[in-house]
Amino acid sequence: MFGAGAMGTAVAMHAARVGHEVTLWGSVHDEQALRALATQGKHPSLPEHLPPSVKVCGPDELAAAADGAQFLVLGANSHGARSLAALIRDHVDGALVAISVAKGLEPDTGKRMSEVYAEELAGLPIVCVGGPCLATELASGLPTASVWAGSPLELAREAGRPFDAASYQLTYTDDVVGVELCSMMKNVAAIGLGMLDGIGKPTGEDFKNAKAALFTKAAHEIVELVGACGGRAETAFGLAGIGDQLVTSLGGRNRLYGELVGAGESPDATLKDLEARGLTVEGVDSTRDVTRLAETHRLDLPYHAAIQRVLSEGADPRDILEVLR
Repeated sequence: MFGAGAMGTAVAMHAARVGHEVTLWGSVHDEQALRALATQGKHPSLPEHLPPSVKVCGPDELAAAADGAQFLVLGANSHGARSLAALIRDHVDGALVAISVAKGLEPDTGKRMSEVYAEELAGLPIVCVGGPCLATELASGLPTASVWAGSPLELAREAGRPFDAASYQLTYTDDVVGVELCSMMKNVAAIGLGMLDGIGKPTGEDFKNAKAALFTKAAHEIVELVGACGGRAETAFGLAGIGDQLVTSLGGRNRLYGELVGAGESPDATLKDLEARGLTVEGVDSTRDVTRLAETHRLDLPYHAAIQRVLSEGADPRDILEVLR
């Protein structure tokens, strides 16, 4: 496992629990987590302690961490994916597959994670993970279903087989484009639904009707963009799309960010505050990515466009209530 963020650490914990030999390597960006793992035996964002069988390596121990690794689980976020791949590529000659758990597009290029890793880890098969999987629940061993995407399909099956378990049940697809775009867009959808919580705070309104309408609106817009980019509707209507959209909209960093903005706080200041607390809000960049892709494919995505106007143009969060139908 390369990258000691919450999700990377949770996957390492699961792999250890099902009997695999696991090494968790953290970069210089993971220093807070590495300190907590060393002193408390647990990641600061996760509820459970790290299984004692997991070997933890710091930034200067990359060669040792990579030695003999066959399944490379890459846990960097979309900002750091390329630099992580560049760091490890000279140390992983014996690897069988690279497995990306990042959700988002590369900021500068707009490339999907599978494209980034394919460029930096030339010749190594790439599999991407999506679906409704909160790191906290995976770390706790709570029942989870996820979707692994690779092309050909058998690649995804072979990569996922060592991880499949009663507590972490896997489905497989060859729709890599669909899974990666769903994983990115669901964060934007969650920001918008979080805004409704913020808007309703002063009066105690839950906006249940509006949430249902906007959840459905977001799902259809995800289907539309996925299809335009070469993915399949069945992916967007499955675990990778609606499933991940639901769990992200119920809780997490993106929904929290949306709530704060909906309550009247500055989008930029709120983002900086959350990042200072170690909370990465991937959906902010993803909002811009969706806008760019929609323009490229000449799509009208009213819900996503309304969120973009709030975050980037200073629009009133209540504007999202105008696109229910």
